Amino acid sequence: MTKLRLAIVGAGPAGIYAADILLKTERKFDVSIDLFEQLPAPYGLVRYGVAPDHPRIKGIITALKDVLDSGSIRLFGNVYFGRDITLSDLKKHYNAVIFSTGAIRDAPLVIPGVDLPGSYGAADFVSWYDGHPDVPREWPLEAASVAVVGNGNVALDVARMLAKHADDLLPTEIPANVYEGLKASPVTDVHVFGRRGPAQVKFSPLELREMGELNDVDMIVYDEDFDYDEASKAAIASNKQVMVIDRVLNQWRTRETGSASRRLHLHFYANPVEFTGESFRYERTRPDGEGGVVGTGEFREVPAQALYRAVGYFGSPLDGIPFDDKRGVIPNREGQVLDDNDQQVHGVYATGWIKRGPVGLIGHTKSDAMETVKHVVNDQANWWSPEHPEESAIVELLESRGVEFTNLDGWHNLDSHELKLGEPAGRVRIKVVERDEMIAVSNKH
Repeated sequence: MTKLRLAIVGAGPAGIYAADILLKTERKFDVSIDLFEQLPAPYGLVRYGVAPDHPRIKGIITALKDVLDSGSIRLFGNVYFGRDITLSDLKKHYNAVIFSTGAIRDAPLVIPGVDLPGSYGAADFVSWYDGHPDVPREWPLEAASVAVVGNGNVALDVARMLAKHADDLLPTEIPANVYEGLKASPVTDVHVFGRRGPAQVKFSPLELREMGELNDVDMIVYDEDFDYDEASKAAIASNKQVMVIDRVLNQWRTRETGSASRRLHLHFYANPVEFTGESFRYERTRPDGEGGVVGTGEFREVPAQALYRAVGYFGSPLDGIPFDDKRGVIPNREGQVLDDNDQQVHGVYATGWIKRGPVGLIGHTKSDAMETVKHVVNDQANWWSPEHPEESAIVELLESRGVEFTNLDGWHNLDSHELKLGEPAGRVRIKVVERDEMIAVSNKH
């Protein structure tokens, strides 16, 4: 019987779901899957992109764990594509590869002052507070007033983590250095800016509600933002999610404020204009009647010694793989990777955010993976013919190069170790942050 030796690069939800779907797909060949991940631990942005005070979102990990523990997939952690293994290596050992490397960079915000000290990408800040091993342990939390640009869930996560009192994060898996940094923060005001109105926001009602539950933080909204146009009224009337968001925001309008030590302001119809290092300048916008906004020519300024850009994530190019620099994705047709002439690249596929861009939730990731896997299954004529398809060959290659890789047993070691670290403090886990320590714990025998 034909055997498919498949490599998947990226062990976040997209890669793990692709593996699971392929294993459950009716097919006329055997499958052997190796999952490569540049971090020593799996799960990608579920581990390193979800705020520590969102444990229920991390329930996704349970489903991912079941797939990894099915016994049908090998995990190779701490392996960098382009350094430890290359495309030519994969061609020698596999029939095909699926790239599921996600999007972990910040999309650009092009305004004057964006390169000044005090201007940060949200993705970097999220990586810091989630204990990502490849970011510095210290974060400069020196601003009393902060501007956050963006109206999606990441913007709300960043704003909430900046405004929330550090002691209220102690029950979570927040790393010690993050707790100490946030504890010492002098912040009093966090301002969130969105170009459009309350009926056009991208965040979910759940995220918004959580903001209103913060201890000793006043939620500030502005009456002028709620003079809705017909399009906004129609959105509220026809979309339950928008209706709930409108209801929550309007409840905040009637709340008494002034007693809390910190304030979280939501500014709508605010187009970013400039960051000076001491203030954030924006232009007031208004609806254009077609779902967008236009500038009013009215400029305003709020004090801000720090700026956080949360305007989206962006993919990173991979060695030897076509890349769309404008969209931050691998160019593809339903997951089949395309070259510069729009021709299919044999044996190379993509799924997840590196395929479609950083939009959609876990449900989208599953349907995305199904589409890609369908082509992998039906594309046997386009598979590579590897010289060394035996499963031991890739292990020997990595060992010959001195790659200190981790495996699934190693992840179980690290997972168990982190859970035990949390027990004395009554916490679910305390995350190991340093890469060398992660590898050492993983590979102990």
